Formats: sequence, structure tokens, C-alpha cells
Amino acid sequence: MVWKKNVLRKKAEKFERMKFEDFSLNNERVLALEPLLQEVYASMRPKPDDCEVRRSLVQIFNMIAKDIYGKWKTKNIPVVVEFGSFVMDLFTTSSDLDLSVNFSSTAADFPHEKKIRALRKFASKLYALQREGHVYGVQPIFAAKVPILKCVDRGTGVECDISVENRDGILKSQIIRLITSIDERFQKLSFLMKIWAKSHNINSSREKTLNSLSIILLVAFHLQTRKPPVLPPFSDIFKDGNDPETVEKSVSSFSNYGEKNQESLAHLFITLLIKLSSVEKLWPKGLCVSNCDAAWKRRAWDSKFDCFSVEDFTDEFQNVARAVGQAEVKQIYKCINISIQHISSFLSGELGVEVKELLFGEGFTSGVPRGISNSQPRRLMASKKRKCAAVDGTTPNNKINTLGTKAGRRKQSSSLKAIRVKGMRSSNGRKWISCQSTKFEETQQVDVAWGGIQQPAQASGWEETQEIAGGWKLTQLSNSWAWGGGWKKKCPGWGTGGLKNTTTWVSWESREQSNADRWGVNQDGGWKKSTVWGSWGWSQNNKNDTGVRV
Repeated sequence: MVWKKNVLRKKAEKFERMKFEDFSLNNERVLALEPLLQEVYASMRPKPDDCEVRRSLVQIFNMIAKDIYGKWKTKNIPVVVEFGSFVMDLFTTSSDLDLSVNFSSTAADFPHEKKIRALRKFASKLYALQREGHVYGVQPIFAAKVPILKCVDRGTGVECDISVENRDGILKSQIIRLITSIDERFQKLSFLMKIWAKSHNINSSREKTLNSLSIILLVAFHLQTRKPPVLPPFSDIFKDGNDPETVEKSVSSFSNYGEKNQESLAHLFITLLIKLSSVEKLWPKGLCVSNCDAAWKRRAWDSKFDCFSVEDFTDEFQNVARAVGQAEVKQIYKCINISIQHISSFLSGELGVEVKELLFGEGFTSGVPRGISNSQPRRLMASKKRKCAAVDGTTPNNKINTLGTKAGRRKQSSSLKAIRVKGMRSSNGRKWISCQSTKFEETQQVDVAWGGIQQPAQASGWEETQEIAGGWKLTQLSNSWAWGGGWKKKCPGWGTGGLKNTTTWVSWESREQSNADRWGVNQDGGWKKSTVWGSWGWSQNNKNDTGVRV
């Protein structure tokens, strides 16, 4: 039976009302769920270091692109631009970094085959970097509608998806970021729904489930159709155009749009799952989400109905959920209905805080988010002294080199770019500002901090370290050859007057002296002095006084 547009819309609204009538919302228990969802949100939000890591990678890929393609007719072209969850502020530490290599300053015709040729050149460079241990998992995916090149930075574990002239992805990301500023519940609910979908393995277009944009637009649709609504129809926002500059001006006029709706994050989370559950049987009839109209509609794609339909808000003739397969729709709805059962059990008092783990994955009951383990910290990019030619121009011959450390450790810690190691904390929880003693008590893993627990020697230096997920391997005493790749000899530890008897410029990578404003004087002709830049400094070589950013 084929239903007309208005009939299908009325059916969807009727089924939703019936579903709500069958579901008892205990307001007191909904209030109890609110702090649990807020805890999940707070625990999975990225830290400033996570943003810095991604910004650094964007810079690196820009330099690699210029090294591969050279400069075109226009200055600063090509340029690598970030988009996706990072730009929308909807990413976690495990999220991919989406990048687009753009060869023009404005949108231009760039044929599919030309994109593939450009990515092949990029792939050749990444394969070389993979052999040197800087990246791994280089994988071209050229058969997709949008050809991409995947790789993982070895130092950070960040997976990067590189495309060419992906103006559409860039535009959508910028618009979503702007619209989230209308009401913070849009950003928070989208973030939670992404975590929920990922924990249930239904957030991957490659596996024929929901991609992240589909999830975000489903959230937006739910907020648009609440009574009163939280978000306006996108058509109202785009009335003067959908370029980012115009949208930014338009969004400012909707700043208080949803203030009449006082629903909590928990209430919106529950009602979204119920809304989706209620229309399960209507997708094959042509049911489609329209954010521009803020209403259900009937829609066919190429004269047929897709398994799941979410209209593209920048191109109404595209279905952003087109990748969802028929078998995968059943998988998606199994997850939705099981989650509703868990919520129902919580609202009736049968479940407690364990509902967090049932909804969002292992670890939330104990307070440790899914995907983050105390014993397996995220891998850091190697120290700032690591050279990166064809990246920052600081080394000769345009080759990306690593320090002259042992091969095994170089393989383990090398990356595209070195960043400052942050997050050092003492045993009493305060960050280390400088080295104030000849022996440290301990360090703890904090975000991107050191991976191992380190114990003091009896008199000076570190006595030993433990290997934890790529941390220090060797037991190295204060009079041994090296500490984790930094060369030293005859030095009893950190003193108050600088370093003693260091050998070469690779010594003591990016460390600060205990109680001075600059680096200690080297007696053997290595580093002489430096000024302070941030907390790590610009180091100056005493032979040519050339600044090297570390």
C-alpha cells in the first residue's frame, strides 16, 4: 500500500503519540537520570590537549601537502582543511580527524578521477612515512562515492581520513557548529547519541549503519518537533542563504528560540528513542526526516524508497542515510528497543547507576569512560625535538627523521609531529611546574601524561620505570647512558644550576631547568642558552644561534 505524503506524516505522529501513551515517564526518576547523562557527557568530552593534538596534525598535513604538490598559481594553495566532528565540536578522543585537501580558494569543478590521482600521490608519501614508523594503517578507499585515504598517526593514535575538495563536508560541518549555538541541548544530545550509537556498533556508514551526520540530524529533527520547539526549521535559518557567513548572522536572531521549552537532557534523550521506535515500520513506506521543513515527509530516491531516509539540508535530493542496509535497520532498532527497556527499568526503580553502562558501554559505572583505561593511556606524539622535514623545514634534505635512539623505541614513539608533553602531576595531584628536587615521587597518568609509574632512587634520578601501553621500557639508573632516549652522563640528576656534562644537542629533550628562567649552561658545547617560549622554549644552538622550535 502506498500512502500519500500527508497520510504518512499523520501516521508517524499518531504512532508517536501511541508509543508515549504506553510509556510511563516518572518525572522523579527522569530527574535522577539527568545527572547520570551529564556525567557521561562530561567524562567523554575532549580536553584542551586533544584539540591541540588535532590542530597540530592539521598543520603537519598542510606542510606534507605542499611538499607533495608544491605551490599552485595561488599562494598558500593547496591547503588542508579540517571538517567533521572536530569542527562541529562533537568529537571524542577516539574520533577520526576528517581532512580535505583543497586546490582552490573557492568551490571549483574537480572531477572524481582527478581526486583519485591527487590521493594516490598523497598515499605514496604516507607509505614512505609508514616505512619509517611515523604512521600506520595507510589504506586508500577509492571506490566510495567520496574517495578517501586513511592513516593513523603512530604517536597519537588519531585516525585521519583524507579527501580532496570536500567542500560539501566542510560546509555542513560549519553550519552544524553554528546551529548548535542556538541551544546547548542540541550539542549535548548529539554528543550523547553519538556515544550511544558507537557503543552499540551502529555508527558506521561502512558497516551500513548510521553515519554521524544522520544521527545529528535526527537529534535536530527531534528538537524541531518538540512542543514548544527547541530549534527552528532550517529553512528559516537559511532564508538569506546557507553560506557560513550568512548563517552566522541568521543564527544570532534565534538565540532565545527554545527558551520556552524547559525539557531536560534526560527527557529529550528518552523521548528521542521513543520517537524513533514508534516509526520503525514506516521507513519502507517512504518516511523521511526533513530538517528544512521540520516535519516528516514522504520521499523516494531514484524512484525507490531507501531503508532509512534523512534529507540532506543543503541538497534536498540527497539522502544522508543512504548507506543504511535492510538488515542493519533491524540491528539499529534492536539497539533502540533494548535501550528503551533499560530506561524503563531505571524509571521503575529496577535499575540504578548501572544504566549508564547498559546505555553507553563498559566503564561508565566505575567512572572510567568506555575506550579509556587507566592501564592503557593514549599514546603521545614523541617529544618536540623530533625532526620533521617536509613538515616544518627544520632539517636538511626534506626528510622526516627521528632521534638517534634505539630502533624499537623509535618505532614505538615516532609520529608525524612532536608536541609538548603535558599533564604531569605530582602525587598530591598538582601539576609539576619545574623540577625542584633531585628525585621525583611519582607521576600519574592524566590524559596525555606519562604512561608509566616512576619511582625515586635513593639519592638521585629515576630508579626504574614500568612499561604501560607504550611507556618507558628500560630500567635506567641516574648514571646510565640514557633516559628514555635523551643522552646524558655523569649527571646526578636535576640540580639548581643547569645541566652538567651533557654531550650533544639531543640531550634532555625539551625539559625545563629547576629554578631558572632559561636552560642551564652546557660545559661541553651543546646547548648554550635559550629564551622561554610557553613552557618548553625556543632553544638556541651556541654554534650558529639558530632557533629551533621544540
